[in-house]
Amino acid sequence: MTSAGLPPQLPALQPRGIHHVAIIAGDYARSRRFYTGVLGLRVVHEVFRAERQSHKLDLALPDGTQVELFSFPSPPPRPSYPEARGLRHLALRVDDMDASLAALAAHGVTAEPVRIDPFTGARFTFIADPDGLPIELVERLR
Repeated sequence: MTSAGLPPQLPALQPRGIHHVAIIAGDYARSRRFYTGVLGLRVVHEVFRAERQSHKLDLALPDGTQVELFSFPSPPPRPSYPEARGLRHLALRVDDMDASLAALAAHGVTAEPVRIDPFTGARFTFIADPDGLPIELVERLR
């Protein structure tokens, strides 16, 4: 206890960013096409782990953040609605919302109506990956 009767301040963890997000795909080939061909993530490394009957695909965003895409035999569906406990969605920053939506539409991907965040003023919307994982697109403020 400090002289004021409060517990001493402990040092906090100081993360420098997000290293990666891991996603388990229901259909690996379909999800691989979506994340590389539709979202445009760059393939860093891909391997099939025979002992686990699992693919692992490391994908990169331009800032170095990675998405790990996995396949496993018969993964259970992700609870989403109503909102389930745990990681809610993946959010990707985009420079131009209108151009991003046009590119997605060209791939047949539909988005929810664009909204404005009342706190930041940023435009945002949601799409879904092939397994229904919600992906938020957030437009960079200019």
